[in-house]
Amino acid sequence: MFVRLLLSLFIISPFICNAQELSLNGSIKDEHNAPIVFSNVIITSVSDSNFIKGTTTDDNGIFKFEGLKADNYMLEVSFLGYETYRDTISLHDHLDYKPIILKEQAQSLDDVTVIAKRPTLKRLVDRLVFNVENSTLSNGNVLDVLKNTPGVLVYNDAITIKNSTPTVYINDRKVHLSANEIQQLLEGTSASSVKSIEVITNPPAKYEAEGGSVLNIVMSKSLLPGYNGSVFGSYKQGSEYPKYALGTSHFFKTEVIDAYVNYSISPRKDFRHNNEVVNFIDNNQIFSSWETDFKRTRETMNQTVNANIDFKIDERNTLSVSTNMLIAPRYHTKTSVNSLTDVFNSNKVLDSTFHTSNKLVDETYNLSFNLDYVHKFNKEGEKISVNTHYTDYDFSSYQNVDTDYFLPNAADAFRNNKFQTYSSQKIKLYTGQIDYELPIDNSAQFESGLKVSSIDSKSILNQFTFVNGTKEEDLENSDTFLYNEKNYAAYASFSKDWNSWSLKLGLRSEYTDIRGNSLATSQINNTDYLKLFPSFYILHRFNDHHELYFNYNRRIYRPRYRELNPFKYFLNDNAYSVGNPNLKPEIDDVFTLGYTFNKKYTFEAYYRHENNPTLEIILQDNIENLITYNNTNINQNISYGLDFTTYTKIATNWNIYLLSSLFHEDNQFYAQDINNQLVINNRWSFYSQLINYFSFLKDKSLLADISYLYISPIVNGPSNITSRHGLTINLKKTLWDNRGSLSVGVTDVFNTQNFTQTNDYLNQDYYLKSRFENRLFTIGFNYKFGNIHLKTNQKDIELEERDRLNKNSN
Repeated sequence: MFVRLLLSLFIISPFICNAQELSLNGSIKDEHNAPIVFSNVIITSVSDSNFIKGTTTDDNGIFKFEGLKADNYMLEVSFLGYETYRDTISLHDHLDYKPIILKEQAQSLDDVTVIAKRPTLKRLVDRLVFNVENSTLSNGNVLDVLKNTPGVLVYNDAITIKNSTPTVYINDRKVHLSANEIQQLLEGTSASSVKSIEVITNPPAKYEAEGGSVLNIVMSKSLLPGYNGSVFGSYKQGSEYPKYALGTSHFFKTEVIDAYVNYSISPRKDFRHNNEVVNFIDNNQIFSSWETDFKRTRETMNQTVNANIDFKIDERNTLSVSTNMLIAPRYHTKTSVNSLTDVFNSNKVLDSTFHTSNKLVDETYNLSFNLDYVHKFNKEGEKISVNTHYTDYDFSSYQNVDTDYFLPNAADAFRNNKFQTYSSQKIKLYTGQIDYELPIDNSAQFESGLKVSSIDSKSILNQFTFVNGTKEEDLENSDTFLYNEKNYAAYASFSKDWNSWSLKLGLRSEYTDIRGNSLATSQINNTDYLKLFPSFYILHRFNDHHELYFNYNRRIYRPRYRELNPFKYFLNDNAYSVGNPNLKPEIDDVFTLGYTFNKKYTFEAYYRHENNPTLEIILQDNIENLITYNNTNINQNISYGLDFTTYTKIATNWNIYLLSSLFHEDNQFYAQDINNQLVINNRWSFYSQLINYFSFLKDKSLLADISYLYISPIVNGPSNITSRHGLTINLKKTLWDNRGSLSVGVTDVFNTQNFTQTNDYLNQDYYLKSRFENRLFTIGFNYKFGNIHLKTNQKDIELEERDRLNKNSN
């Protein structure tokens, strides 16, 4: 009986092995032992050469095939700029294949060997991936990288994608800071620790509903035990003042602990020169014209600290503690504004002049802390993660405004007015979040999560006037505003891939409860709402040369905390900004249809409907001769357009990226204090960016980026803004076996990125000519020490609410 059993097992064992589903794993690296991400890996049958399966490597250069049968396979690995790797594999059990080293392609040109440059840009199904490690920008800061990232536009102190403000994530964790603070954080973060920038124009349900497109900054991952560090710095010379940045990063890894810390400091002065003209109108006639020459100098010395510690409890459990700090101390944060205004009568005869001096100091402490726990289940890819977060935001500002009034040709002032303003904002932010990921099979994925957040804000404004030299509090323009918000969110998403189809579905639900209280006016505003945010994505691959995709999603833009404050914050005697506690959230519906040819050329048509968008509208009061900056909801904004993008290899050492966008903006708003009339401001506009990437020398140690940007006239609410264009050149040379590097460059070579803005409708007639220090000569350096093959585990704080923290400085 026993012999028969053994004989039976011997006979059927080949069939059992043949029926068993096997797996094949491996890793792809270059000749410098760095992982090659997004390399193509396919397996075919040796017997008939039929295609079996295909995949791409992940962030660590790892690939994996599952569900294979015992057979002989041909393994083929390819990546642009590298020689194709092929090998025959006899698979009879689960196999961990040896590390595969791809060799760079080389071509001899006139006795000079030039190695093909690894692509700087790669387009995936739902995003563009800009590989910073291969660019000349790795010696700069992250904001410099964004200025050169395809599809991203950085101008006029704003970051935009497809004419809307994106949400910034770091390692898939949202960074919630004000627009100014995000720029300060990015300026203080070295690009040497950044692996890539992902431009996601249609975020799935996993991402917060707040915001439009997503910029995900992917930091490098740790690879080997040991220590490495770096020091970096940059110098920028503008037309008026220099700007410096210095920093250092350190990373230490053991079998149990990964630790990272980064510190940077950026002392700088920035200069802005404006010319403003306001024509005050009565009965369709100009009765007074004010022409102002405005000069502002702002001095800052912002400091940023980023730190993270990962504790590997065991193979399935990890605990992480991280912090992100932005510190702008009072003694190094100063603004000086000097303006001279000429007042003309209806006949353009000078009536009087007034000179205003505004001295302002402010201080910001933005401290945030994260605690993360991740548990991996037995099933490959299944995991649950828990995050808790706390932010302590403290901002204060003091300004002294002194105005002297003169008659024409008079040396002495006939009147003087002086006032002082103290403002502050303190915010406490708490959040908790749990996420679950479940791979259903090799081609399907399910994700879900819950999040709760609580925000408490206290804003204070105290204004003081001087009567006969005596300081008195201006109670009419002083107030305390209390704001509390609670948000509850849940989401679920499903994705599935077939041979020629890909599908993503997601739904996010968010409930928000808001309470605002103005103590001076006893005005209390209570608001609550429940919103649903669906997302849909489908892609069809006709063959290797043609892809067609369509996607839709809904997003929300909540008012920033500063925009809700009902304060009249006076900039001078005749201008103030004011918030609105009744602001509604903006809801956007975005539709996109795209076609990609030959994996290089993409045409994309989009339509975006913005309901209740929030804008700061410049409004002139023709009775009191005042200029006000009002935060308000306009009725709607509709935009649609056609984009074309391509990344093309021109020669062995020359790649280009081109983005062109033709779009139409249709802004509709009701004019405040002008009988609430409906005003429509629309225009066709054009935007284009061309970036050339060059690599030189046999070892590819000399790199060059040359980019050109053009923006035609555009509209923004009631404003019309003129065209801008600029040329930027960057060079980088690596030194000392890639341990050091030096970069030089010029931003906006011909100083052509300044603009003018006009508001000309109904009884509004406002003109602004704005000039920044756009042309900058830059020098950067970076030096690595320790084990330079290590990569950092740097993390940053994610929180939807933090991007709404906003300073009151102007």
